[in-house]
Amino acid sequence: MSVVTLLAFAGLCLILAVTPGPDTFLVLRIALNRPSAAIAAAAGSAVSAIAWAALVGVGLAAVLEQSAEVFRWLKIAGGAYLLYLGVSSFLRARKAGALAADGVERKPQQYSRWAAFGSGALSTILNPKVGLFYLAVVPQFLPHGGDTMGTALMLGTILATIGFLYLVLVAAIAAKAMGWLRRPKVATIFERATSGILAALGVGVIASSATS
Repeated sequence: MSVVTLLAFAGLCLILAVTPGPDTFLVLRIALNRPSAAIAAAAGSAVSAIAWAALVGVGLAAVLEQSAEVFRWLKIAGGAYLLYLGVSSFLRARKAGALAADGVERKPQQYSRWAAFGSGALSTILNPKVGLFYLAVVPQFLPHGGDTMGTALMLGTILATIGFLYLVLVAAIAAKAMGWLRRPKVATIFERATSGILAALGVGVIASSATS
């Protein structure tokens, strides 16, 4: 595979990474509480990106492509997970806001690195955007009769690396703004907004899957 081809693929990966999605909003929410956990969430997302590449390499993604029903249920599962993240986060933010109104000191939600890693991994493995990217784009770069698995993993590593670096940048920017974001009113509004976005994304995915 030529350098020009790899650069073209890297450009597509960059477009995918900077397009706001569940991973971005998840990392933003976690960074509000613990920047190192946000980086762990980014790492979990990267691992799942490589897992998607492995699926392409062994041909399982091709099965999903041929079976619209299987892929539809994968999208519904991803949408349900996003909806769960959004609703549960919104309820926590609402409870924290009520406590703050009563004069109770607001304590941000705690995230362990492993919990954040798992959330990032699950978010990406169930993200239809990543699945569609692999199904539609990655096979075009795979050699015919060559080392399919090795090439798929190499492409997946490129995608994972670019996505990881972008999410780390998001976490770093959020950490720099931590003092402002942690103001009680700002934090509540921010958490409710990101929770609403995650829930809306989940509802949109489920709705589009149910009608397709």
